[in-house]
Amino acid sequence: MATDNTMLMRQSWRANAQAWVAAVRGGSIASRCVATDAAAVNAVLALKPARVLDAGCGEGWLCRALAEAGIDAVGIDAAPELIAAAQQAGGGEFRVAAYDDLPGLQPDIGMFPAIVCNFSLLDAGLDFVLRCLKGRLQPAGHILIQTLHPWAGAGDDYRDGWRVESFAGFEGRFSQSMPWYFRSLGSWVTLLASNGFHIESLTEPCDPQSGAPLSLLLQCRLSEA
Repeated sequence: MATDNTMLMRQSWRANAQAWVAAVRGGSIASRCVATDAAAVNAVLALKPARVLDAGCGEGWLCRALAEAGIDAVGIDAAPELIAAAQQAGGGEFRVAAYDDLPGLQPDIGMFPAIVCNFSLLDAGLDFVLRCLKGRLQPAGHILIQTLHPWAGAGDDYRDGWRVESFAGFEGRFSQSMPWYFRSLGSWVTLLASNGFHIESLTEPCDPQSGAPLSLLLQCRLSEA
């Protein structure tokens, strides 16, 4: 069952959809331009998958980048406004769906050798989400998770818990703040292990000028694979 914060998060994505599309396509988010976008694309390309599920695809930029590399990309997102923008731009197959819709999606969506969650695992209760993603992952497949680096996102409090993104540092008209759930590095490791994932690699894309870590990129496989 969705919590109040989960519902507020979804409302925020819908309310801010056009501002988000403009920010991504206009290149106004510095961390994406200097490191994190390339990190996501390169991590997928290194696996050489034929198909990829972009879970929480937003306006579809990653699917478009993968399609240019000859990869069949399917993107899902719970915000219809973002999926509409993705469909208009093309470069993949896009569907309005939340993570908990995955078990019921049509059989033609199939299974995937790679699933990407690029800054899209922002909720507190992720056990069910990870189970849904596992249900679409091929036995020897990989899941790639990129998230805000705990060092960068902790502020003065490194404990797990809900935080609020005001979008004050973003260009554009973001009309609604967004709750999101902060996890420490240890919490990420424990969460993945408890849901049957083995972390094969952990990388930390950094700002090329300051050297500060911008994100945490986890490449995982099913432990039994």
